[in-house]
Amino acid sequence: MRYLSLFFCSILFLTGCKNETAKTETSTEISNTETETVYKVPDNKILSTPEAIAYKYGLEHWNNVKELSFTFNVDRGNNHSERSFIWNPKTNDVVYITEADTVRYNRNEKLDSLALSADKSFINDSYWLLAPYKLVWDTGTTFKDTKNVIAPLSKQKLNKLTLVYANEGGYTPGDAYDLYYGNDFTIREWVFRKGNSAEPSMITTWENIETVGKLKLTTMHKDKTGEFKLYFTNISVEQEI
Repeated sequence: MRYLSLFFCSILFLTGCKNETAKTETSTEISNTETETVYKVPDNKILSTPEAIAYKYGLEHWNNVKELSFTFNVDRGNNHSERSFIWNPKTNDVVYITEADTVRYNRNEKLDSLALSADKSFINDSYWLLAPYKLVWDTGTTFKDTKNVIAPLSKQKLNKLTLVYANEGGYTPGDAYDLYYGNDFTIREWVFRKGNSAEPSMITTWENIETVGKLKLTTMHKDKTGEFKLYFTNISVEQEI
């Protein structure tokens, strides 16, 4: 079960962009329990759109990841904040590091109030970094895939995958995302809609794909003004041999 990005709730703002859409060529609804075969990737597997995006970013290498470390940064004009994490996905041990404190906990165990607060940050921050994989990992999701729409920031014609989470479970259930991606399955920008509202809560770019280990991770997100930046530094992946 997925636990959604609480950080969105603390930085909500309306960008004023209109989410225009062009006439669509096709529109397909799928769920994460289906295996609709609509795209073929180089390894000769036939994948749905969520799967194709996940594999584009290196999903097949995730099972070899022993440890993932990263620093989550947010700039709002001259104001900067950051927090760091070390995560062992096989044991679910997490280290949460800020200037004021360090919290160590295991996500499989019952969390006290301090660990719970740290975990909410971890879930949010790792979601920004690992969203392509979450398309496949998370349960209780539905998808709608629409071809040839106008992306809200670039105004380019892209494809749109709408992801909606179930109304139960997680820290912020019922949220929705519109992922605008190219024909190469690379995400270019996305829209977050709290509670699956019609109006966008946040719109940002997807920029700067870096290959870390064998994973492809997007490290920069900006709003339309460029004054808001959410980005990752100090990314490290330890993989099993």
